[in-house]
Amino acid sequence: MGHSERLRQNYERFVRLPWSKNQAGKQRVWFAVYPPSEERRIRVKMPEFQMVTIDAGHKWKLVDITGLPPAWLAAHTYKDGYFSDPTAIQTVEEDIRDCVVKELRTALEAKDVDAETVVAVQGAGALYGFAHVSPIIERIEDAIRGRLLVFFPGEYERNLYRFMDARDGFNYMAVPITSNESELLP
Repeated sequence: MGHSERLRQNYERFVRLPWSKNQAGKQRVWFAVYPPSEERRIRVKMPEFQMVTIDAGHKWKLVDITGLPPAWLAAHTYKDGYFSDPTAIQTVEEDIRDCVVKELRTALEAKDVDAETVVAVQGAGALYGFAHVSPIIERIEDAIRGRLLVFFPGEYERNLYRFMDARDGFNYMAVPITSNESELLP
């Protein structure tokens, strides 16, 4: 059995657990962690993640942020400068982060989202090289009513998340759901 199927199974077991109603926003964040090489397989399984969420008695809302960084860059006045000197993109990380935060906050605060909704974020890998994931999540924690499920291409080990197999990791309070065999973390 591959990573994508194990992740789906671990998620299914996890989403069926009772949800505490009095958790802070940062405790309502789940990271579905899988190897970056599994991205296409995870995307193909997205309808299965939706189905198991609904079968568990919750609602599902998918937000795909894959196109946000390139669309933002393509519309930028100084895009030619960024293409000629890619290191300059670091100077606009905050602007790209603002764009992603706005998109996610809009989804989280939508009328069809409530305390029983899983808002799933697909395409986090597109942020690699543009913006870090943890500051984005920190800026939207207050808008999470149900659960925020971030499909996270990377690794989780000893309470550290490593995005896209980057050298540096970050310690975030999100609950990890991994693609490891039969692993279900609290």
